[in-house]
Amino acid sequence: MIQIVKKGKVILAGAGPGDPDLISLKALKYLQTADVVLTDRLVSPELIDTYARKDAEVIYVGKQCSKGIHTPQKDINELMVDYALQDKLVLRIKGGDASLFSNVLDELLVLKENTIDYEIIPGISAAFGAAAYTGIPLTARGYSRGVRFLTLYDLNTVQPQQWNDWATTEDTLVFYMSGQRLNTLTQQLLSLGIDEHKGIAVVQQATTPNQKTQVFSFGQLKTTALLDFEYVPTLLIIGKVVSLHQDFAWFNEKNTTESYFDNHKNVFQNAI
Repeated sequence: MIQIVKKGKVILAGAGPGDPDLISLKALKYLQTADVVLTDRLVSPELIDTYARKDAEVIYVGKQCSKGIHTPQKDINELMVDYALQDKLVLRIKGGDASLFSNVLDELLVLKENTIDYEIIPGISAAFGAAAYTGIPLTARGYSRGVRFLTLYDLNTVQPQQWNDWATTEDTLVFYMSGQRLNTLTQQLLSLGIDEHKGIAVVQQATTPNQKTQVFSFGQLKTTALLDFEYVPTLLIIGKVVSLHQDFAWFNEKNTTESYFDNHKNVFQNAI
C-alpha cells in the first residue's frame, strides 16, 4: 500500500518517454493527489490534463522549447522549495526517467539544503521506450555485448580516445540530447573506421503518435549526410542491433513532422 503524504514534500518522478500509458502506478497516484505539479516539456500533456487534480496548480517549467519558453533550473529549484515550505505536496515530473540525463542532482541539493522531504520515483527512459517501440532490442544476443547511454550535449568534453572507442565497440550506443550533433557524430565515426554494416536509428518523439524512425547503415552514410535536429526530441541508437528494426518494428508510425509536445502545451494553466 502506497502512503500518500499531503504536506511539505517534493516528489521527483519520471513520467516515461511520451505515451501516457507508460507512467508507473506510483507516479500516477502522486499526480492525482499533488497540490502543485511542475512539469517539463517532454511529459505527455494528455497525462497532465487527464490525471492531475482539477484544483492543482500546474506550472510548465519546460526547457529548450521551440516556442521560446525556457525556465532556468534555479527558478525550478525556487518553486519546489517555496511550495514545499507552504506545506504543499509538490510533484516535479519529468519526461523519461527522473535521474537519467536530468538536473536531479541540483534539485536534490537544494531540497536537502532546505531540509525538505523528498522521494524519487523512476520512469521508463527514452532509450527503453524508443527501443521497444522500434523493435530494436538493445542487447540482443549475438548482436551486442552491452549498451551505453551517452550524450553529445557538450562536444568539448569528448576525448579522442572516446571517439575511437565508440567507433570500434561491440556495445550498442544510445545518444540522448544529440540531435544537434547528428552529422558531426556520424561523420566522426566514419572517419575512425566504424563497421559500415553497423546501423544508426534516428528516433524522433519516441512512443508518441508522432514517432518517426529513420534507419541507415554507416555504409550508406558514406554518401548520405544526415540533417541535425534542434528542438524535436531525438534519440540515436547505434550498433548491429539496428538491423533488427526491419523485422520487428510493430508501431504504426504516421508520416508527420509536427511536434507532439509543443502542439499540446495548451493544457497547462501557467507558463513560467
